[in-house]
Amino acid sequence: MIKLHDVNSKLLEAHYAVRGKIVNRAHELEAQGKKIIYCNIGNPQALKQKPITFVRQVLSLVEYPALMAQPAAAGLFPADAVKRARLILEKNPSGTGAYTQSAGLPFIRQAVADFINKRDGIPVDPNRLILTDGASKGVQSVFTMLTNKEGDGYMIPIPQYPLYSATIALYGARQINYFLDEGSNWQLNEEELTRSIEAARKDGINPVAIAVINPGNPTGAVLSKENIEMIIRFARKHRLSVLADEVYQENVYGKGLKFHSFAKVMHELGEKEVTLFSFHSVSKGFLGECGHRGGYMEVRNMPDDVYAEMIKLQSIGLCSNVGGQLVTYLMVAPPAKGEESHELYIKERDAILNDLKEKAEILGRGLNEIEGMSTDIPHGAMYAFVKFELPHKKGADLSKLTEEARLKYEAARDTEYCLRLLEETGICVVPGSGFGQLPGTLHFRTTFLPPKEDIKALVEKMKTFHAAYTAELKGK
Repeated sequence: MIKLHDVNSKLLEAHYAVRGKIVNRAHELEAQGKKIIYCNIGNPQALKQKPITFVRQVLSLVEYPALMAQPAAAGLFPADAVKRARLILEKNPSGTGAYTQSAGLPFIRQAVADFINKRDGIPVDPNRLILTDGASKGVQSVFTMLTNKEGDGYMIPIPQYPLYSATIALYGARQINYFLDEGSNWQLNEEELTRSIEAARKDGINPVAIAVINPGNPTGAVLSKENIEMIIRFARKHRLSVLADEVYQENVYGKGLKFHSFAKVMHELGEKEVTLFSFHSVSKGFLGECGHRGGYMEVRNMPDDVYAEMIKLQSIGLCSNVGGQLVTYLMVAPPAKGEESHELYIKERDAILNDLKEKAEILGRGLNEIEGMSTDIPHGAMYAFVKFELPHKKGADLSKLTEEARLKYEAARDTEYCLRLLEETGICVVPGSGFGQLPGTLHFRTTFLPPKEDIKALVEKMKTFHAAYTAELKGK
């Protein structure tokens, strides 16, 4: 029988906080009949967000084409959904049960190229696009490709999405932390990037790439164009590739803010030396189709022989799932103006995004009214990274702790806080230590995906809990 010590040590070192022990405890409590407000993961449809009608209509017809031969289909499906399903089957006559080309169906890659061209007004090569099982698989394939020797490292934001730290651990690479500037809406700071990369090199690490999440997870921040220009110049100076995680590009709520893609900014700068990998996904935005595991990766500034190796890597897994490829197609090529489904599509899209914007404001304003708690009202994505203050237990002496011991101490504090919050209120959030945080600070990440009434209840329960928990620590 395999024992724990037989397991790959790299797997044992990997951690994925958004599905850790607190979430497991939430499932136990729910099974016992306790109402849980799940705010731990960006999983919209699990939190009562309805699917986009057009997407599900087309998928139904493509998965079971016999529906189109039934007289009743005319009443159930709009003409443009039937037309789109027929087009898909014409382009992919093997249907959804057959493998596709390793990089994905060519007509979908062309649709993605057209989408990026329309979004950014820049040339796009469909032969530098790979359809993936969600953005995560694209990110992991880049790590596989770039991790060449012991000591290779990746610059990742702190706080970060745990996909990055977990993948670095799994692949035996080195993690290079750079801290986002909480006091400046979580933008990147060039001085901090320089400090980070110089410290890594002194430690014998060879930095090969920098990962950037925009809009931010877990911060909800939207990067300015000037900030992105700085990052690209920094990458060129230090010969780094860029991994641009842009899965929340439709989720921008802040007044006057706009999503700027790395591809567009790089094109405007005339940058030809920095290799760019950019990622998008059907799981986020307003689709929330997490279970279909669809997405794409665009690659820029890569020689043909190197790109051939990336295609070889993709071919080892044969191809991404066909259902996810189709949802990706419907994301980048929605019903056009004048088509029967267009009006409903726009209505559903805007309702979801407006609801998210309103819930972000309810959450942000409400939490900022709690003494000892603060957060930026999220400008984008689906999350808030909330800073909170706790008194130390009587008699605690931190002056003699090493940096490593202090981090463990702080992780234990925010984990205990979040576990007690779950036990007493049913609110399931993720400790900030699971994402990384500036030493000496405490945070938790929460989504604002649950229904509006649940968000309001969360704020009220959080206020009561935080006051009681703080008083307990003070011994009152």
